[in-house]
Amino acid sequence: MAAIKHKEQRVGIFIDAQNLYHSAKNLYKSRVNFSQVVKDALAGRKLVRAVAYVITTESGDEKNFFEALKNAGIETKTKDLQIFFGGSKKADWDVGMAVDAVKMANRLDAIILVSGDGDFIPLVEYLQNTHGCQVELATFGKSASGKLIDLVDDFIDLDKNPKKYLLGSKK
Repeated sequence: MAAIKHKEQRVGIFIDAQNLYHSAKNLYKSRVNFSQVVKDALAGRKLVRAVAYVITTESGDEKNFFEALKNAGIETKTKDLQIFFGGSKKADWDVGMAVDAVKMANRLDAIILVSGDGDFIPLVEYLQNTHGCQVELATFGKSASGKLIDLVDDFIDLDKNPKKYLLGSKK
């Protein structure tokens, strides 16, 4: 897996914020430095758009997080946390993220998914085979789908240098 990266490539970055948040929390009891992830994944290429897909809660505790993303040049798309009868909760952006990547594909040379969710396997196959996009992945390898990692054109394993990609790392 050695993707060709050159400064003229047009890049779109699609961030599954919940996936990375939970991986960092469970693996390292820490929070993700999304700005550093974007910088390293971009690798000096032309950023067309970086979008983080995030969830809002009734408490609004995520306001500072959203502001930090905005300050890092990352657009946010928000969806309310759904709470169902009986207390179960759902917060899923997979379809929205996939649709946005497909809609942008004609204007991009490389698409970077920041997620380890195996649900994105059909998206990766579609982008590679239908649009000819180079598809890259940046996530914590310990909590990522192995099949997804094998399928992408390049993989940045955040577990290789966790201190670089975490805020207030405990490991």
